[in-house]
Amino acid sequence: MRTATLALLAGFTLGVSAPALGADLDYGVLRGPDYEPEVQVIDWNGIYVGGHGGYTSASLNQTNVFQRMLATEFRARDIESQFSVSSLLTTPSARVEGSSYGAFAGFNYQFDEAVVGIEADYTRYDRGGRAGDSISRIMTTTGGMTEVVNLAGISATKIEDYGTIRARGGWAFGRFLPFVTAGLAIGRAEVTDTVAIQNYGYDSKTYASNLTATTPAYVNRHDYASFNPQYPGPRSSPAGETQTVPNAPYTIGKTTVKTVGGLALGAGLEFAVTQNILLRGEYQYVQFNDFDGHKVNLNTVRGGAALKF
Repeated sequence: MRTATLALLAGFTLGVSAPALGADLDYGVLRGPDYEPEVQVIDWNGIYVGGHGGYTSASLNQTNVFQRMLATEFRARDIESQFSVSSLLTTPSARVEGSSYGAFAGFNYQFDEAVVGIEADYTRYDRGGRAGDSISRIMTTTGGMTEVVNLAGISATKIEDYGTIRARGGWAFGRFLPFVTAGLAIGRAEVTDTVAIQNYGYDSKTYASNLTATTPAYVNRHDYASFNPQYPGPRSSPAGETQTVPNAPYTIGKTTVKTVGGLALGAGLEFAVTQNILLRGEYQYVQFNDFDGHKVNLNTVRGGAALKF
């Protein structure tokens, strides 16, 4: 009887303790490599297309835009050869800022972690700025003519849109791809340059001689609506006498749309959400070549998304 009781107790103890020990086993150790999470390798090879949007700051340098047209206007005048009136106007630079948007497409080729490719983009900006300057000068030429020159210039530059084509290189770190780019840019710019000109003068030598002469000589003059040889200063005649009145200013200049070229540089970071969906943040700098005295550079910070095939 005693032997049977001991056997039953031993069997009961084993039945209870076995499941408890089983629960303490670390099945993670038993699972092996088949249960370790997989690290996805991003394949950056292929064609991609996408869109971008951002913020662009444009610097507009228009310092010498009037010199050429004024030199042409005064080319046969002694006031140009003696006083360089074409260089009197100096327009300050201007800056304009605002949103920009567009699209891009490119192709990547990957070997090991290095990624190289080519990319083209289009950006719509449609913003511009303007600046002006005015100046008045009185001068006496070696021929004895007293000349008055009044100039008032307005210069405006608007970048409508532009595109770039660039080489691209980067280094893959898993889902991240930092990159740099460099290439060429081409854009459309609307340019307006106008100058209001007023220039009139008289022979001051003859006028001075007439002050003591018995018989006054004819005083040469130009660009007056009416002229009193005894009072050559504008509206200086006594009441009731002919007033000296110069002609009203006239305007030269025009508005043109130009195709301009330049260089593009940039850098950014791309993130692969999946093998086929890419997000990016990017900085781009564009410097356009001089066009008729206008110089423009663009600084853009933007984000984008693309689909890779």
